[in-house]
Amino acid sequence: MDKIDKIISKQEQDKMTPESVLKDLIEGNKRFIENKFEYRDYSSQKISATEGQYPKAIVLSCVDSRVPVETIFDQGIGDIFVSRVAGNFVNTDILGSMEYACKVAGSKLVFVLGHEKCGAVSSACDHVELGNITSMLKNIKPAIEDTSTEGERSSKNAEFVQAVVEKNVQLNIERIRKESPILKDLEDFGEIKIVGGVYSLKTGKIKML
Repeated sequence: MDKIDKIISKQEQDKMTPESVLKDLIEGNKRFIENKFEYRDYSSQKISATEGQYPKAIVLSCVDSRVPVETIFDQGIGDIFVSRVAGNFVNTDILGSMEYACKVAGSKLVFVLGHEKCGAVSSACDHVELGNITSMLKNIKPAIEDTSTEGERSSKNAEFVQAVVEKNVQLNIERIRKESPILKDLEDFGEIKIVGGVYSLKTGKIKML
């Protein structure tokens, strides 16, 4: 097995396309599911990383400890930017981070990643109020309001929660395009892709939306 001992170079990043980066992440998720990780020499990668960074993508994920982003995509040092917040929603700070990743650092892909049985989504469905959590959960409210169900509109309804998880990803992709002219222009010109998916805790597979 070949050993990866350097991080992505500027020349390598320049040759990547949004499509090739998305394919790479999907293939990485397949390796994760099959427990066939690429072999990385992290000691050498650390040294290589001191000269700069040229990540291929930025992933917006939930803070959930069961969703270790680099691991489930089989990515190493210098491969991807990761922005995390409970409920994987965008705000000004995260949009700025995405703009830095793509416009300044050259990343080719924005990936919004939700996950099965999200505690933040479940709490928002139950209208939990506690300290700063209250205002944080308001960011998930649009997804709840935009999701219909014939059952109970609470965390007791697993299908409803999963539907809100998916709707939350979709709405935040729309927010990125609406609230960041920089990212929308990059996507319109084919320089980046903005995509989303949902991670299954049971299988480890990421379903693209």
